[in-house]
Amino acid sequence: MLDLKLVNARIRTVDDAHPRAVALGVLHGRIVGLDDTVADLPARTTVDCGGAAVVPGFGDAHNHMAWFGQSLDELDLSGATTPGEVHDAVARRAAALPADAWIVGSGYDDTVMGAHPHREALDRAAGGRPVWLKHRSGHMCAVSSEVLRLAGILDGRAAEPDGGVVVRDAAGAPTGLLQERAQSLVTGLVMPYPVAGLADAIGRASAVYASEGLTHVTEAGIGRGLIGRSPVEAVAYQTARERGTLLTRVELMVAADNLHPLDAHADDGITHGIDLGLRSGFGDDRLRIGPMKIWLDGSLIGRTATVTEPFCGHDHSTGVYQDDPDRMRRLVVAAHRAGWRVAAHAIGDAAVDLALDALAEARRVAPRPGVRHRIEHAGVVRPDQLARLADLKVTPVPQARFLHAVGDTMAQALGPARTAWLYRHRSFLDHGLRVPGSSDRPVAPGAPLLGMQSMVERLSRDGVVLGPDERVTSEQALRAYTLDAAWASHDEDRRGSLTPGKLADLVLLSDDPVEVDGSRIGAIGVLATFVAGTCVYGADALRDAGSVTGSLPLAGV
Repeated sequence: MLDLKLVNARIRTVDDAHPRAVALGVLHGRIVGLDDTVADLPARTTVDCGGAAVVPGFGDAHNHMAWFGQSLDELDLSGATTPGEVHDAVARRAAALPADAWIVGSGYDDTVMGAHPHREALDRAAGGRPVWLKHRSGHMCAVSSEVLRLAGILDGRAAEPDGGVVVRDAAGAPTGLLQERAQSLVTGLVMPYPVAGLADAIGRASAVYASEGLTHVTEAGIGRGLIGRSPVEAVAYQTARERGTLLTRVELMVAADNLHPLDAHADDGITHGIDLGLRSGFGDDRLRIGPMKIWLDGSLIGRTATVTEPFCGHDHSTGVYQDDPDRMRRLVVAAHRAGWRVAAHAIGDAAVDLALDALAEARRVAPRPGVRHRIEHAGVVRPDQLARLADLKVTPVPQARFLHAVGDTMAQALGPARTAWLYRHRSFLDHGLRVPGSSDRPVAPGAPLLGMQSMVERLSRDGVVLGPDERVTSEQALRAYTLDAAWASHDEDRRGSLTPGKLADLVLLSDDPVEVDGSRIGAIGVLATFVAGTCVYGADALRDAGSVTGSLPLAGV
């Protein structure tokens, strides 16, 4: 007897051997058959899909789960269009807090507002309270004078960290804006966060993910470092799993700041790693260690990505490396030698050059066929870099939804000649590369269907098509968020398509994203989400609609 059977469905399998189906059977968390092979089999639970579309569960190859979950409990500034609106929101929050309470907000965008919040305005709005406002990019923040005082910036006790900038006015006074690794002067005041609170945040994020059809995500950087929350951050994910609130499969990128010298045997070739020599792949299909995340440069939003030609209208700046380039190159090689898959954060084309040089050296000194190293974002890729990416078999991980969320300001920073290089997709496919779907949430909205729409349309918020030659078909966009996202994690044999033998991770949708007009993909409704045949979202709606016969397997992953 089957555990679960879906019938009367429009199933798009993303499996070329059997691309469409109307019925699907599940046993012990895996797909056991389609159509005639399961149609007459009894099942403990049958779901009549009523003609709904069914696709493989979506994957997000680059997101920030704990950060997003925490932001759901912070002052939301994503809708602010002027600094005054930020100040008003801070004042309203301050009115309900004790005199010494921190005010923490997230998601503001200076490119929308025209300026960053200034510390003196934050002082007035918050009544002198410490204020910490996180930019949507994660690469900078605005703080009040009290935070600058606590961090030792006002009196000069704190040194400006390498790879970071304390922005100052013409008189040399801090404005309250901290860029890149200068943010550590603030995070050092409040971190590490407690595991219980992080687990709460992860649970909040996971519930949102399930409602959007996500069944697997890659958390892009835990532990110490630029966006880490705690040196024991992995414990928070284990805790959420034990509580039953981790509804999605998670792969954890470990930030390179956690890497340290190891005294392994000389024959092992391992000089750096994390304790016990744990590396990519440790864990199971619910929670495991993924690549080593190594930040090379900054962000396009903040004009701190490293580029070979200066940004337009930005004081001839070519960006900021996170560390000495030669030191970062050696770090990439050391991580590769220790058995890690490397995920190099490289947005500007100069950083992409550095990543490719380092990965080429790693391949030369310690060949590892099929390792699938990655370049996170690959935001500005020159035409001459495409063939080199393909030759090294490096996976680019761009975020198409950036084009809508912040594409206009990115295009302004690059100018017309380079806009065509922005967050490519079609060119990568044409060079034989696979492109996994990802969001970088909360930097940009993370709903996979919105990401697919941006892959197809490439429309900015102002309605400009950015790089029209990089558009892809709806079917290719769906594959990016399913089979190609699984491939990037070496999981294509276990998930990513609705193929017998694979994990029963699937999504019921109100319409087929391949069949609707590209402009409507983001509006498709997620009706239900299943992980290993267990319903993690939409159970009540399915029962209320009379679609379920038997007892529906419920969340408790």
